[in-house]
Amino acid sequence: MAVQVGDKAPAFALNNTANEKVALSDYEGKNLIVLFFPLAFTSVCTEELCTMRDNMAEYQKLNADVVAISVDSPFTLGKFKAEQNLDFPLLSDFNKEASEAYGAIYDDFFGMKGVSKRSAFVVDKEGVVRYAEVLDNAGNLPNFEAIKETLGQLN
Repeated sequence: MAVQVGDKAPAFALNNTANEKVALSDYEGKNLIVLFFPLAFTSVCTEELCTMRDNMAEYQKLNADVVAISVDSPFTLGKFKAEQNLDFPLLSDFNKEASEAYGAIYDDFFGMKGVSKRSAFVVDKEGVVRYAEVLDNAGNLPNFEAIKETLGQLN
């Protein structure tokens, strides 16, 4: 079952592209956009994360940080981050624990088991989920306007 608005955001501590731990608790006191995406280097995932990159100034004005999580290895995510000039942390959920905790995981994704579903969550300064969107169709993008609207209401 996916995390719902009003739930306490499940804690996570995942490796970033420098193989350093990044935890939800690192963002206490800030609004955080938590994105889950299926696989690095795929067209829709690239579009999604580049859209976030290109609009980062708007999210910063809304006092929000961004992390993006997939089941790819930190090494794959590092190459993807460098190629796309992404300016926010990409976190490896290789063991699928965060994806499962957020209810953002496919049982079967084109024959692959345990791939993150494209999802977006806004977690407020107190660690409460204020926006939750889990997409069954990986070809769809999150509702970026609804994310911005939610963040605007938090400030």
